[in-house]
Amino acid sequence: MSKNLVIVESPAKAKTIKKYLGADYEVLASYGHVRDLVPKDGAVDTAHGFEMKYQLIEKNEKHVRAIVSALKTADNLFLATDPDREGEAISWHLVQHLKEKGALKNKPVRRVVFHEITKSAVNEAIANPREVATDLVNAQQARRALDYLVGFNLSPLLWRKVSPGLSAGRVQSPALRLICEREEEIKKFVAQEYWTIEARAQKESQGFAARLIELDGAKLEQFTLTDAGGSEAARARILDAARGELMVKSVDKKQRRRFPSPPFTTSTLQQEANRKLGFTSSRTMRAAQQLYEGVDIGGETVGLISYMRTDSVSLANEAVNEIRHVIGQQFGAKGLPDAPRYYKAKSKNAQEAHEAVRPTSAARLPQQMARFLSPDQARLYELIWKRAIACQMVPAVFDTVAVELRAGQPHAFRANGSVLVDAGFLAAYNIKADDPADKDEEDEDDKRLPPLAEGDRVKLLELSADQHFTEPPPRYTEASLVKTLEEYDIGRPSTYASIISTLQGREYVRLEGKTFIPTDVGMIVNRFLTDHFARYVDYDFTANLEGELDEISRGERDWVPVLESFWGDFKKRVDEKQELSRKESVADARVIGTDPVSGKPVTARLGRYGPFVQIGTKDDEDKPRFASLRANQRIDTITLEQAMDLFKLPRKLGALPNGDEVEVNIGRFGPYVRHGKSFVSLKKDDDPFTVELPRAIELIEQKAAALAAATIKDFPGTGIRIIKGRFGAYITDGERRANIPRTREPESLSALDCEFFLNEAAQKPKTGAKGKAGKAAAKDKKATKTVAKKATGKAAKKATAKSTRKPTSKKKPEA
Repeated sequence: MSKNLVIVESPAKAKTIKKYLGADYEVLASYGHVRDLVPKDGAVDTAHGFEMKYQLIEKNEKHVRAIVSALKTADNLFLATDPDREGEAISWHLVQHLKEKGALKNKPVRRVVFHEITKSAVNEAIANPREVATDLVNAQQARRALDYLVGFNLSPLLWRKVSPGLSAGRVQSPALRLICEREEEIKKFVAQEYWTIEARAQKESQGFAARLIELDGAKLEQFTLTDAGGSEAARARILDAARGELMVKSVDKKQRRRFPSPPFTTSTLQQEANRKLGFTSSRTMRAAQQLYEGVDIGGETVGLISYMRTDSVSLANEAVNEIRHVIGQQFGAKGLPDAPRYYKAKSKNAQEAHEAVRPTSAARLPQQMARFLSPDQARLYELIWKRAIACQMVPAVFDTVAVELRAGQPHAFRANGSVLVDAGFLAAYNIKADDPADKDEEDEDDKRLPPLAEGDRVKLLELSADQHFTEPPPRYTEASLVKTLEEYDIGRPSTYASIISTLQGREYVRLEGKTFIPTDVGMIVNRFLTDHFARYVDYDFTANLEGELDEISRGERDWVPVLESFWGDFKKRVDEKQELSRKESVADARVIGTDPVSGKPVTARLGRYGPFVQIGTKDDEDKPRFASLRANQRIDTITLEQAMDLFKLPRKLGALPNGDEVEVNIGRFGPYVRHGKSFVSLKKDDDPFTVELPRAIELIEQKAAALAAATIKDFPGTGIRIIKGRFGAYITDGERRANIPRTREPESLSALDCEFFLNEAAQKPKTGAKGKAGKAAAKDKKATKTVAKKATGKAAKKATAKSTRKPTSKKKPEA
């Protein structure tokens, strides 16, 4: 048996490390976190020093049992989880659990840390173990407690005061505020017209452009020319003064150097992968994790990049030396500066002193590695390799020239040109400017001007006046949101991907193209939080709290006082807001207009099942009419015409041969066709306002074919069927559902047996919003649709799976 037991997070990492350590070491994976707070109120005991109550994570229990079993025959335990707060906490939690189980039996426990998975790095870490870092563990515990206290107190308040199923989080809520505030800026933005004038000139057959910078002896401002009439009059004055030529007043020549960016941090890697590769943050981190944990390259499994969760921009001396050697080989001596470059992190709250994200060996060229990697891995590795190489190269050098030209005395133009003299680091990593402020500079990098000298006269070919309008601030992309979160010190780079996926998963924001747009629910949740919990979605408050957590991790502050300081004011605020009425909690309905038929008001608001429009009020003699908004409609922008269109539903399409009426409508779960008492969902490309009877019949027949293909046995006249589900056979009569006991064969059941099981299932008490049966039914419904596709023989597009949390009887709000 192995004398040494090594614990890591993932099986891929375990497989790689096992090959490095040999027969004396057994390497097992914890599969991530092993314990979490119990999912109920009181998991953080605020009355007794914030004592935290943990339990094993159910899905990882079997992996923990395997660790306990392996430890019985081992002499030493090595904890090799990731080198950050999360990894430190996982190691600590595992040790605590092993102590509670009496599994350690005084065996030595050693913490080992490595920032890259290579044989030398792993062996060096094993040879130089340390204790579990209590300060890092305390920082992680404080973070988890804060997230729990915010989520478990704010989320139920949102359920009661706004709408069921909503949630708030300590870090996600300020991130949501950023997106919502930008949307409000865009909504309030009023475009302003302005005009520019550009000259097209020529010298010795080479043409070039120059923009007007001075008009009638005064500097041209953005709004000097604001209409067609004024700009045309200015154009006429300039033409009259120029008389067909411009005179060169001055020539300013300079040499400009552009320096390479530092190597990647987690944040800049996510930003650049989004801009250059179109990757989401989660996709970037998934590929990076795979590259870090190890890839088989010709029989040798090796980690190709260093640890990808880092705030650091520093590189180890050994890495720098190897990078400089590769630069000399690939780009020649002219690409190397005289001395290595050293970078320092800008963030005041940069975490532990890790290295930047870099190749574990710069000698492994991207083109050599590509055949061993998936497409995502290959593209990301190339990006990381190029950035690391470029950061140690010489700057790019440009010759720039700025020329002032006069049209008579009162008017002046400027022409700018730039020529790349030495590519420098651009030979390895060609930059395209992403910030609007850099665009003009980028456009001029390759703009050549003819040789010009003071006093020269050039021919004026054309003078054009162009209309422009100011544009609203752009919506956030993943890249710009991550950059802003980092600038505001909201969260940490390792959490950005989960923040973004949480906002999308809860349908607070949606991604349209590459930009984030808040949903109605997101806007209303943000309004509630900013109105009633402004301090806790304040950017400075969030950043300062992150700073305190960093101080805890460095041993500069105790974690319990930080929680006490937060909890006192927060709890008081939550208690105060319990008394709010729903009308006080959320802005009242938006009045859109008046129904032209009834004369009643038409309003838009958020309801239990999402945003909807309403004709009339609850005080009217007649019951109000309701219609759900479509996916691309919003409470704050829907027009009266669009709202009235929604009331055209339900549409009667006709009748089936059996006489059942067919109509189409939009319900809680989207557009559907109803025939008799049965329902069929419309497909993604079907429009409920235009779909006709033939298409409805086609969908009905598809569902019937699916049901027939999935039916094991049916009992005509009873409506009872035995269905082949994804997780086993079950009985249904269209309304009730019952699982079949394992001791019974589905084919052996009679109608009486089925009725008995259905009655028995109906009498069982329901737990929570959905029990296990409800979940299984949803899965079986999905499986039935799959069978339908096979049964009808029709090609179908794969539906995009919507990420949802499965409700349980005791739902734990996520922070």
